[in-house]
Amino acid sequence: MGLFRSGEVVGIAEAALEFALEASEDAHPDEYMGLLRGEDARTFDLGYGGTVLTDVLVIPGTESNPVSATVKTNMIPNDRRAAGSIHSHPNGVLRPSDADLGTFGRGKVHIIVGAPYGRDDWQAFDREGNPIDLDVLDVELPEEEFFDFTQEDIDAELLEEGVDRREDPLDGPDDEWGRR
Repeated sequence: MGLFRSGEVVGIAEAALEFALEASEDAHPDEYMGLLRGEDARTFDLGYGGTVLTDVLVIPGTESNPVSATVKTNMIPNDRRAAGSIHSHPNGVLRPSDADLGTFGRGKVHIIVGAPYGRDDWQAFDREGNPIDLDVLDVELPEEEFFDFTQEDIDAELLEEGVDRREDPLDGPDDEWGRR
């Protein structure tokens, strides 16, 4: 391992790979497609930097059939942790097609999983379509909440703007439209 690995994808969390394998099997005989998101490896006390693939994002509006999957690009979140893509080949072929290669330009790692969707039925590729080794890491993923803020955070921000939610809105003066 190199000393500086900050930009390198160093592995995939076992839970993320299991999710993708199960989702691919559920989508069979159609292709499955998702995007990969990662976290800094130092978050997991691995002793080195780099990125660990931790999440598979399911993009709303993705259309698939037995030979292709298409993501609606306007539905892709603008995410600094985006790291690549993952999709299935229901025919079991673990090589990228020409169409796959056309989508590999964005992201550092692209994974193809194939039928029968077992633990070893996948291969990672770089953006040029060359096979790469990718470790499966047994790391404890943090429990993510849907929102990363609380009601207290909202109340504090409102207070900074002069709005006190603790006050009864019906006790105040009418606004410019005659509402309380």
